[in-house]
Amino acid sequence: MIGISPRQLEVFVAVAALGSVRAAAEQLHLTQPAASMALAGMERRIGVALFDRARQRLHLNARGRTLLPQAREVLARLQALERSAAAGPDELLGELRIGASNTVGSYRVGELLGGFTARHPRASVRLGVDNTDIVLERVLDYALDVGCVEGPAARTGLEVLPWRDDALAVCARPGHPLARRRRLQPADFAGSRWILREHGSATRAQVERELTRLPPGITVLELSNSEAIKQAVLAGLGIACLPRVAVRAELAAGELEILPTPFLDLQRQLSLVLARGRYRGALLQALLDTALAAPPNAAADGATGPTRRRAR
Repeated sequence: MIGISPRQLEVFVAVAALGSVRAAAEQLHLTQPAASMALAGMERRIGVALFDRARQRLHLNARGRTLLPQAREVLARLQALERSAAAGPDELLGELRIGASNTVGSYRVGELLGGFTARHPRASVRLGVDNTDIVLERVLDYALDVGCVEGPAARTGLEVLPWRDDALAVCARPGHPLARRRRLQPADFAGSRWILREHGSATRAQVERELTRLPPGITVLELSNSEAIKQAVLAGLGIACLPRVAVRAELAAGELEILPTPFLDLQRQLSLVLARGRYRGALLQALLDTALAAPPNAAADGATGPTRRRAR
């Protein structure tokens, strides 16, 4: 047996996240000498350094990056063991770290978590919203237990579980020149002013692929979330591809219109993603079972909803 202690693993993971022994000690409520001894003891046990020291900060080296996900996994299993011992026979305790891309975190969080939290009220959920690339990176690093993202998640080391169908739509403010046309053709989009998501977003990648089917336009804004893009479209700054689920209220109020674009493929899939081979404790498995078993929320599922256009 190597003899690495849980405390040493905790210090290693905390230093990797925070970049210094001092910060890790504060987070773990240890003295700095105690944290330093724990990290040094772990490095001595395995016979290699895990960090490079530069400018008073510690940076994971190649060996440290390899061992970090395993350290997080071991700690997760130990925490699951403690929770199982403390819980009653029919209850689940503990915390799940979930990452969601913008569409899921902003508009479908009830579908993702509602059934789970109702069944397991003593479980805690920490949900972070970011673009798809960052969510996938954090899943692979074991910084998240599970992610929920839009679009393809084609990365080595990921397990992908299809969850929901979803769709984008090209949206414009009423009165926009394209909204006044009865039947749109690709050529009508020449020179259009587009508002796009930031790079790293799965929505951005899909929209860029589809825009190659249209004549060149102008990118006037790049914004980091769908709500900001929607407000820019409402202000008349341009047109944008937005999740249908994000514009239901504005369509009903006549504040936005969907431009018919049958020549574009704006369908996509939302998926749950985990690190391949990750240990599925009872809490994580309960979330997966609940989310995958729940039928889509008809009010939120905009993938096949009608295109709404104002009467003229």
